[in-house]
Amino acid sequence: MDEYLQANQRRWDRLTTEHENAAFYDLAGFRAGKERLRSIELSELGDVSGKTLLHLQCHFGLDTMAWARRGAVVSGVDFSQNAITLAQALSEELAIPAQFYRSDIYDLPQVLSGEFDIVFTSYGVLHGLPDLRSWGEIIAGYLKPGGIFYIVEDHPMFRVFRPQPEGEFKAERSYFHSQEPQRIEGTGSYATDGEGATETYYVWDHTLGDVIKALIGAGLRIEFLHEFPYAARAKFPFMEQGKDGWWRLPAHQHGMIPFLFSMQARKPD
Repeated sequence: MDEYLQANQRRWDRLTTEHENAAFYDLAGFRAGKERLRSIELSELGDVSGKTLLHLQCHFGLDTMAWARRGAVVSGVDFSQNAITLAQALSEELAIPAQFYRSDIYDLPQVLSGEFDIVFTSYGVLHGLPDLRSWGEIIAGYLKPGGIFYIVEDHPMFRVFRPQPEGEFKAERSYFHSQEPQRIEGTGSYATDGEGATETYYVWDHTLGDVIKALIGAGLRIEFLHEFPYAARAKFPFMEQGKDGWWRLPAHQHGMIPFLFSMQARKPD
C-alpha cells in the first residue's frame, strides 16, 4: 500500500507546480477575490462564519482559504509537501488566516489534534483513498459533538462508463470496490489538458454504499444525500457547459447517469 500512496504523492508534488499556473485554478482570479466555491457546497453548507472547519485533501488550499474568506476558522490537510508549502505561502501573501498541515489522512491523528464544527472534502478525493473505514473513523474523531461532515464529490456511477467515438458511452469498469487499485499510465491532469510526461499512479473505486457504510460505522448520522446530473468539468468530451458553469450531457442524454453527489453526516451530541 505504501508503494501505491508514495507514487500518488510524487505525482501530486509535481502537479502542484503545474496547477499553480493552470487556468483551471485561476490563481490570478483568486488573488483578485474571485469566488472559488461552487453553488452546491455554498447552498448546502450555508453560513460558516465563526465555525472551525477542517478541509481534508485540500491540495494547495484555494477552497480552504475561500471558506476563510466566508468567515470560517480553517485548517487544511494534504499529503503533498509542495501543495502545503504553496498553500502556506498564499495564506501569508493574501493575509488569509489558515493553518496547513502536511499529512496523509491515515496519519493525521499523529499530526493534528482537536475537534472541529465542520469537516469538509470535495471533488475528486475518494479515489485516492484505499480504506474508507479508517477514513470515516478519522473524520468522526475530528468532529465536535453535533458537528457535521460534508462532502461533494464525483459520483462513483459515472466512473463505470467510458465515452465512445459516436458520442455515446458504455459500461466498461466495475462499480464495486477492489482492494487492489487500478494502475493508470497517464499524462498531465484534469487541470492541464493531459499535457506532460507519462507517469504511473493508482486509484481505488468506492460505491456510494461504501461511503455511507464508512460514515455510519464511525457513528455518524446521515442527514442528506443528493445526486446531480451534471459535473464540475467535462467528464466526457461531448459534454456541454451551461451558463451556470456546470457540465451536462447533451439534451437527448441528460439525466441518464449521475455525475456528482453531496452528503452531510452529523456526529451525535
